[in-house]
Amino acid sequence: MNKNIVLCGVGGQGTVLASKLIAAAAMKKDIPVMSAETIGMAQRGGSVFSHIRMGEGLYAPMIAKGTADIIIGFEPGEAVRQLPYLREGGQVIVSQRAIMPVTATLSGTPYSGGEMTAYLKERIPNLIIVDTERACRKIGSPKVLNLLLLGAAIHSGALGLNEDEIKDAVRERLPERFHELNFRALAYVREHPAQD
Repeated sequence: MNKNIVLCGVGGQGTVLASKLIAAAAMKKDIPVMSAETIGMAQRGGSVFSHIRMGEGLYAPMIAKGTADIIIGFEPGEAVRQLPYLREGGQVIVSQRAIMPVTATLSGTPYSGGEMTAYLKERIPNLIIVDTERACRKIGSPKVLNLLLLGAAIHSGALGLNEDEIKDAVRERLPERFHELNFRALAYVREHPAQD
């Protein structure tokens, strides 16, 4: 199973942690993993992306344009920015919640994210939009965004990992006090399938 996965968002959303959970789950299955991340931009509001490659015969961590099997977008504008990496027929999972990028804030440009979501709907046949705002409110914490999107990716079938494997990675990587909250996020996505 070879998979190329792009995760993208803005600093403070848990993008890098999500990539580490995917990598940990794959390694536990003895799947070779390579990853690269832009941690330097991970201050709140800065663009963040991770490339994860899983499978045999990998020689470099960066994904070539047009070869990503799945893009997990924590923010719609960032998902649009990473679209050149998506292969034809690839899957996009995206949060509907927009976060104004630093560039728009500095320039005074209005940004709602709605135009980005509309752009994705027009161009991506395999699109799942997750109402993360509603989900976070129901669960009681904004800190589960990353697990909501991972859960949607699991249930799309495009991630190549299952819920139990991600739960094991959570147990290994996060303090015990955060386990139950993150498991609730995974359960929420299973019980409330996202609409595309």
